[in-house]
Amino acid sequence: MKIMLSSILLFLTIAQYTCSGQELFDMPKDKKTKWISFENQSGDKGKGGIENKGAKGHAFNALKAGESVDLMDLEGSGTIRRIWMTFNDRSPEMLRAIKIEMFWDNSETPAVSAPIGDFFGIGLGQRLPFQSKLFSDPEGRSFNCAIPMPFKKHAKITITNESDQPLNQLFYDVNILMEAHDEDMLYFHSYWSRANKTKFGKDFEILPKVTGKGRFIGTNMGVKTDPELETTWYGEGEVKMYIDGDSDYPTLVGTGTEDYIGTAYGQQTYSHMYQGSPIANTEKGIFAFYRYHIPDPVYFYDDISVSIQIMGGAGKEKVQEFIDKGLNVKPVTLHNDLTFIKLLELEPEVKLSDPSLPNGWTNFYREDDVSATAYFYLDQPQNELSEIAPVEERTADLPKK
Repeated sequence: MKIMLSSILLFLTIAQYTCSGQELFDMPKDKKTKWISFENQSGDKGKGGIENKGAKGHAFNALKAGESVDLMDLEGSGTIRRIWMTFNDRSPEMLRAIKIEMFWDNSETPAVSAPIGDFFGIGLGQRLPFQSKLFSDPEGRSFNCAIPMPFKKHAKITITNESDQPLNQLFYDVNILMEAHDEDMLYFHSYWSRANKTKFGKDFEILPKVTGKGRFIGTNMGVKTDPELETTWYGEGEVKMYIDGDSDYPTLVGTGTEDYIGTAYGQQTYSHMYQGSPIANTEKGIFAFYRYHIPDPVYFYDDISVSIQIMGGAGKEKVQEFIDKGLNVKPVTLHNDLTFIKLLELEPEVKLSDPSLPNGWTNFYREDDVSATAYFYLDQPQNELSEIAPVEERTADLPKK
């Protein structure tokens, strides 16, 4: 048995070395690396660092209020492998006011359109250190993205300063591998939305319906809870994914918000490769979290939409207190160690104040301020989703640092 176990461990060690080392020392054919920044915005061979006689002549640019700049505008076939960026004003308003857009293969409409802070992994106009498989910020001052973004003919990334203040220092570089792609290549897309106040009893759409073939990568979300609901738990809502013709009910459904991001029985701060919660402040009522479906792929072949219930939970007496105050809440379940009551299925309807109901944890519909950035691949360079909300809606009532 010991000999067999040793043989298995040796095999796994060799296999791990082979799989991880093969890509590093093999020399591929017909691939070329480009780095695009203000020091070489064309990415052309031998054209980097020319200004100021090669002595750091153009590390950054200013971006006036209302001004746009193309970070890259590149012909050819390739894959963006890394994007790094920083700028001097990282206030909540600026992080929501700066818009990043990406266009593939000369499409007129963007595949990506999002506030820059939200796009790079954390919502609510906040920056702080964190690390995930797709995004990272080592010290809370920079933006890193490692999502592969392929294109066949052309790629353009544009930054627009939609605030009323100048951005005095914008640094960036985009790292690209020029390479050919097969016909079945998928294009990277991202969609951002916000409901300053969610519609009561209606699920929030993380990703509205998209038609085509592709893969849902995941989402990062921001929640600013309703202060009238005090510090009660906001995260009972289940994530739902409607795939390939689902109508009334989804194929994929979670069990609760914190469950979806890999934790349980509440939510504190943590950052893992595929799931995390960089912000969790119950007293301030702000939460920012992410889940990336890399080890657990979500594919679709006809269409997909993704939503989350806006539902919280508290003790029965607290929920009844909200009802007595006239707040917009609706109990949906009640449970304790002995029983689980589906309140919406009771006929005739039973009010929470009914003495026949036991005490226990009560889940209830509520309204909060919710935003989300969805990431997905699609077999088309453009999508049918709506345009990003105006800057006034994006920046309204943001939590302060």
